[in-house]
Amino acid sequence: MPDPSADAADLAATIAAIATAVAPGQGSVAIVRLSGPGAVAIGRRLFRAPGSQLWESHRILYGHVVDPASDERIDEALLLLMQAPRSFTGEDVVEFHCHGGLICVQRVLELVLACGARRAQAGEFSQRAFLNGRLDLTRAEAVSDLVTARSRRAAQLAIAGLDGGLQRQISGLRERLLDQLAELEARVDFEEDLPLLDGAAVAAELAAVRSALEELVAGAAQGQLLREGLRVAIVGRPNVGKSSLLNRLSRSERAIVTDLPGTTRDLVESELVLQGVPLTLLDTAGIRSTDDPIEQLGIERSRSALASADLVLLLFDLTAGWTSADQDLRELVPEGVACLVVGNKLDRGVQAVGPSSEPRPGAPEPADVRISAATGAGIEQLVGTLLARCGSSGDQGIAVALNRRQADLAASAAASLERSLEAAEQQLPWDFWTIDLRAAALCLGEITGEEVSEAVLDRIFSRFCIGK
Repeated sequence: MPDPSADAADLAATIAAIATAVAPGQGSVAIVRLSGPGAVAIGRRLFRAPGSQLWESHRILYGHVVDPASDERIDEALLLLMQAPRSFTGEDVVEFHCHGGLICVQRVLELVLACGARRAQAGEFSQRAFLNGRLDLTRAEAVSDLVTARSRRAAQLAIAGLDGGLQRQISGLRERLLDQLAELEARVDFEEDLPLLDGAAVAAELAAVRSALEELVAGAAQGQLLREGLRVAIVGRPNVGKSSLLNRLSRSERAIVTDLPGTTRDLVESELVLQGVPLTLLDTAGIRSTDDPIEQLGIERSRSALASADLVLLLFDLTAGWTSADQDLRELVPEGVACLVVGNKLDRGVQAVGPSSEPRPGAPEPADVRISAATGAGIEQLVGTLLARCGSSGDQGIAVALNRRQADLAASAAASLERSLEAAEQQLPWDFWTIDLRAAALCLGEITGEEVSEAVLDRIFSRFCIGK
C-alpha cells in the first residue's frame, strides 16, 4: 500500500515507532511518531482532516486515521506536523496522537509501516538528531537518562545534561587542551621561528584540566547511584524483624509480619527513594535449617540475593545478642559485597549505644547501627550509614554527572594528561608531551561525539528505548 506519489527511497528512509508506553486500560493518549523524508506523504495518505485545516509546520490537525485500502476509520486522532529542520531529529516529523490502550495505536503503526516506513530501532530517533546536528552526544544520552530516571534528583541531573551543562564543561576542557597542543606542535615544527614556550605554564594548564576531570570522575559515582540506585538485601535469622524493617522503610505493609519464624518464604521487593537515591529492598526468607521444601526454596533464593546485592543489611536480635547463627550468616556474605550489621528490637529494653561503642561482653561483633523497626528509633541513622557504606552520603548537590561511558573516557583522558606531565617533569622534548595530550583530547571529543566511530554510536543508542 505504499503511496505511488512518494519516492521509494524517501519511504525506505522514514522510520516509525510507538513513542509512548502501551498497556491495556492505561493512558488516554498514545503517539505514533514518524521521521524522515516520507513522513509527510504518509501522514497525508492516512489522515483525513475535515474542513479547510492547513497542513503547515508546527500545527495540530484534527481528524481521523483511515485505512486507505478500505476507507475504514481506525481512530479519531490529532496529527502534529514538524517540518525539517525545526524538529527533534532535524527531519520531517509527523506524530499521530491516538487514543491510548493497545488496539488503536497498534493498528495505526501497522498502517504506517504498510505505507512504506520501516520500524525504528532502539534510540534511532535520538541517533538521527545527533547525526543531523540537533544534539551533541551528551544531550542525546541525557534524553535516555531522563526517560529512565527513578528519582526527582536523577531527573534533575538528566535535565542539566539536556540543557548542555556537561557538554559545555567537556568542550571547554577539550578546547584548553587543543590550545596547548597547538602551541606544542608549532614548536615541534617551527621552534626556531617562534618565541620560547613557557613549559611550566603549559604543565600547569594540563594539571588544572586533569584536576577538573578527576573531580568529574569522582562525582560520577554519586550520579550513578542517583540514576541506577542500589539493591539492598535484608538478611537475618527468622523472626529478627526483617519484614518489619522493610515495611518501616517503605512506609507500607509490603511483607507479612508475625511472631512465627519462617513467615517470609520468598523474596519480597520494595522500590523506594532515600535521600534522592533509588533503592530496591529485598526482604529475604530467614536462613536456617528446615525440612519444609517451600521454605527451603525461599532460603535458596535468599542466598542468590546475597550475590546480586550492592549491600547486605544483616539484621540480628538485640535481645538475643550476637549468636553463632548470626556469625554464620555474616560469613555467607560474598567477598566484595558491602555488609551493614544492624541490631533490631531496641524498644525491648536494650540500652541504646552508638555504632562506635564497645560491644556487650561475649558479643564478637557489635552492631554498626541499633534500631527499632517497630517504633522507628534509629532509622534515620540507619539510612545515613547505609548510603555512606555504598559510597554516598545522600544528595551531595552535584550539578552534572557523567555516565559510565563518559566517566571511563574522562578517566582515560586524566591518565593521558598524567603521562604528559611526567614527560614535562622529565624535561623531554615537546613531541613527547603531545603524544598523550592528543590522546586526552581524543577521549574528550568522544564524550561529546566530536570524535566517535559508527560502531560506538550504534552501541550507545541501542540502549535507548524504542521510539526515542
